[in-house]
Amino acid sequence: MLETALHQWQDGERRLGQSTSAQRPAIERVIERITAELRWRLGSSFLVAELVEIYDGSTAWSLGLAFQTAPAEPIAWEQWVSDAAFYRHLRRARDWPPPA
Repeated sequence: MLETALHQWQDGERRLGQSTSAQRPAIERVIERITAELRWRLGSSFLVAELVEIYDGSTAWSLGLAFQTAPAEPIAWEQWVSDAAFYRHLRRARDWPPPA
């Protein structure tokens, strides 16, 4: 499960890098809103496995947050935007990066 989630999260980060400067502000607002929700759901100290578990059921609530945050920006509603938020939040996990 981690490998699949990580692949999707990295793809979201890659697509974020490909977004246009006109799209970027709305996308960044949505990413910040989703990461704020993740901080609320996970607290300040969490494990990668906990993030993966939340990701498994995140589509409905993350899409809802995207609609609320950027109602006029359909690009910001795409799943890869949520994936990029999860990738960003991954860096805060106690056990990330994994030992070499």
